[in-house]
Amino acid sequence: MFGDIGFGELIGLAILALFLVGPDRLPNLAADAAKLVKKIRSYAVTATDQIKDSLGPGYENLKPEDLHPKTFIKKQLNEALKDETKPKKTLGNVKIDPEML
Repeated sequence: MFGDIGFGELIGLAILALFLVGPDRLPNLAADAAKLVKKIRSYAVTATDQIKDSLGPGYENLKPEDLHPKTFIKKQLNEALKDETKPKKTLGNVKIDPEML
């Protein structure tokens, strides 16, 4: 559901929060946590937009995942392998004149 956290773990965390915080303050705490997550997402989107603007044209479709080194290397290797599988153009039966060498 959320990365490596499953549904059972979320239920366990909710029960733990209920005991630690109490039923009176839990709704307010959940609302504050949701506001914090929303604000962090907003900051992330703003930072990504600023990076796209500073890089200039040609980077409109840039995603933060593209900047991760592992993803970048994987993408470059896949493109290199695609280039190798394409048939290379040959010039046919062209003979080199020995006097030209």
